[in-house]
Amino acid sequence: MQPGQMAYDRAITVFSPDGRLFQVEYARVAVTRGTTTIGLKFKDGVALLADKKMPSKLSEPKSIEKIGTVDEHIGVATSGLVADARVLVDFARVVAQVNRITYDEKISVEWLVKRICDYKQTYTQYGGVRPFGTALLIAGMDDDGIHLYETDPSGSLTAYLAGAIGSGRDAVMEMFEKDYKPGLGYEDAMTLALKALRAASDEPLNENTIEVGVIRAKGTFKKLSPSEISSFLRQIQNDQPSQPQQ
Repeated sequence: MQPGQMAYDRAITVFSPDGRLFQVEYARVAVTRGTTTIGLKFKDGVALLADKKMPSKLSEPKSIEKIGTVDEHIGVATSGLVADARVLVDFARVVAQVNRITYDEKISVEWLVKRICDYKQTYTQYGGVRPFGTALLIAGMDDDGIHLYETDPSGSLTAYLAGAIGSGRDAVMEMFEKDYKPGLGYEDAMTLALKALRAASDEPLNENTIEVGVIRAKGTFKKLSPSEISSFLRQIQNDQPSQPQQ
């Protein structure tokens, strides 16, 4: 800890002399310690992928959930503190259902993201609370088109064509900046996303430690089954260059 920092990281409401909120910055660090999570748009939809990284060989894979459904047209993927993410996802579901009951229509993706960010921002402004130590990738489709947003612990939001959060963000973004092209087909987009996830992972990928959620035109957000994920994994394994013989 820097000598001048100690007086300013005790409470969320105190700015340091150089205009920083250290508790928010610490929350961002919590996100970088989370598992790698990816989102990317393709020609007729958007996909979310998350590396679950099992804590133990004895863990049940289905008990760890990094991708969830907010409404039939919106999905969310998380990285960071899992419990914080669960609270935010539950909040998003309530907001979506209240909008549906009040206005008899599906909530727009942008409006939902802004409501979530407003909620996160309040936890950076009042004493006695701490920021949410999680970032979200929110994907969906509405009358305005296909959307992919990232929210961070400060309550800010950014729209992406392809993005990533978590510990492997830098490796994923490097590959996306080199290989991603708007208008990719579904198969090509899934192949690129899994290759990026593999590049950011310390361990081999398998269908039990990856979650994938997809929404396509005229469809609803759904999570792929292990068998569907396995078929995509076989494709990228077949794409691997053969090892030279010694």
